[in-house]
Amino acid sequence: MNKVFPDAASALDGLLFDGMTLMAGGFGLCGVPEHLIEALKASGTKGLTIISNNAGVDGDGLGVLLETRQIAKMVSSYVGENKLFEKQYLDGDLELEFNPQGTLAERIRAGGAGIPAFFTKTGVGTLVAEGKEIRDFDGEDYVMESWLRSDVSIVKAWKGDTEGNLIFRKTARNFNAPMATAGKITVAEVEELVEPGELQADEIHCAGIFVQRIIDGGSYRKVIEKRTTRPRS
Repeated sequence: MNKVFPDAASALDGLLFDGMTLMAGGFGLCGVPEHLIEALKASGTKGLTIISNNAGVDGDGLGVLLETRQIAKMVSSYVGENKLFEKQYLDGDLELEFNPQGTLAERIRAGGAGIPAFFTKTGVGTLVAEGKEIRDFDGEDYVMESWLRSDVSIVKAWKGDTEGNLIFRKTARNFNAPMATAGKITVAEVEELVEPGELQADEIHCAGIFVQRIIDGGSYRKVIEKRTTRPRS
């Protein structure tokens, strides 16, 4: 099975449809699959439910899909850096399923592990728990959360081989790795694509069995989400 595709558009060809659920890796603007997001934008696919820690920033990351109004719903934990995200939500144009960050990560991991639900103390007694089952364990209340899965997951890795084995670098590992396991189909873009055997087995964060398509992303812009510098003397 040849998993390598020449570009992002061809890697997504035949996978996209209106109203689909999609997971998009990244943490802020770190480890964001920017080439696949641009290809998704160009496809015009709309009514998307996107599961992602955040929606990028205005004009970058998933923010470009908010600009084109291709996203109908976000399942996220953080919205603070994106004014358009905030505006569309407050205007009633965008549905939001808010999650505590650890809960979101565990729901995604559960989806990849085949665990349909789990109990957590996080959110008990708050709006997060409304309408959900509450159960007592050892005298403490816990709220039941369900797994998250996607029709397609798009992720970005630092290195990958042509069999789909992936290595994520530092913060980019936070959501990319579990999302790669939770999609029916996972498409990965990498900064460096190598041949099988060139990655050390102990370094691999995601096994190639979870990745169906992969591209060599080539150049990346390395955007800084918040630039902080010392004042000039």
